[in-house]
Amino acid sequence: MPTLFLSFPARALRRYLALLSILLLGLSASAIAQAPAKGRVVVTYLDSKLLKGNPGGENPRRRVSVYLPAGYEANAAKRYPVVYYLHGFTWSDSLLFHADGLGELLDQAIADGKIRPVIVVAPNEQTLFQGSFYTNSATNGPWADFTAKELVSFIDKNYRTLAKPASRGLAGHSMGGNGTLRLAMLYPGTYAAAYALSPGFAAPHPEWMSARPSQDAASRAKSRAAIQSDFNAIRLVACARAFSPTPGKGAFGAALPRSFGPDSLAHRDAVLAQWGAASPVALLPKHLASLRQLRGLAFDWGEQDQFQHIPPACRTLDMQLSAYGIPHSAESYEGNHGNRIMGRDGRLYQKLLPFFNQRLQFD
Repeated sequence: MPTLFLSFPARALRRYLALLSILLLGLSASAIAQAPAKGRVVVTYLDSKLLKGNPGGENPRRRVSVYLPAGYEANAAKRYPVVYYLHGFTWSDSLLFHADGLGELLDQAIADGKIRPVIVVAPNEQTLFQGSFYTNSATNGPWADFTAKELVSFIDKNYRTLAKPASRGLAGHSMGGNGTLRLAMLYPGTYAAAYALSPGFAAPHPEWMSARPSQDAASRAKSRAAIQSDFNAIRLVACARAFSPTPGKGAFGAALPRSFGPDSLAHRDAVLAQWGAASPVALLPKHLASLRQLRGLAFDWGEQDQFQHIPPACRTLDMQLSAYGIPHSAESYEGNHGNRIMGRDGRLYQKLLPFFNQRLQFD
């Protein structure tokens, strides 16, 4: 009796372990089957003819990171639409892929059906003062032309793109969101759709046009080293080089919105007017036809954005677009400047990629 009692649990245990092994093998196979196919990120360089010889000393050799979806190499006949993604101030194409995990997120989005296989291009437009603002400047060089013309031509020549406006999308975050709105207006017939994430400097606002303590520092500075630890001062100089350039004059080849006198800072109204006129809200009335050509226009922002000018500026832009009858989507959400952009619960995965999946031509 004791022998029978002991042998029965042993047989049951062996059966249980065998079933468990089969189950685990099945789960493992399922996990492998569900793992997204991996695309490839190619880092290349564009020696820009447009940026060559700019008075501001910016390097015309620009790095470009290109995401190629899984299967790109296997099917030499297939061509893909392209989404151009513009990074934010102080950021870069490299950080998009290595810090933000953009490549893995694109793999997952394609696997999950958020978007069909697509090429994503991120140019590096970080400058000596952390950002080009994607605008043509007499000091920095013609960054808008570089982005909308030279870069597009380069990508169409070197990769299997669907080289037509209907298959090109434009997107970006923060400074890149500003660039997205700007280029969509200034280069009609280049892109089919545009999506701006938390666009910075979309309308005149004291936070980015005044910033008194940093205006003081920037106005006193004689070199880049003198302000390199002051984010706002760096940003002010970057804006000045983009929006109010004075090639070869002053410490930075640019006019700041305030001048430093013996006792106080004095407003430079002409410079303030230049900055305001460069904002997307100011550009809007002159470029209505460009926006009407788009198959889609969208932007969004976090209500708790650390940059306090962004929510009211976006609301102003929304109102202006509506006043002119421009079809668009504008959406606010609970979040700050960066906490809900990347990742599977972020705006890029949940909103931006499905937007382009609907509005771009994939054949």
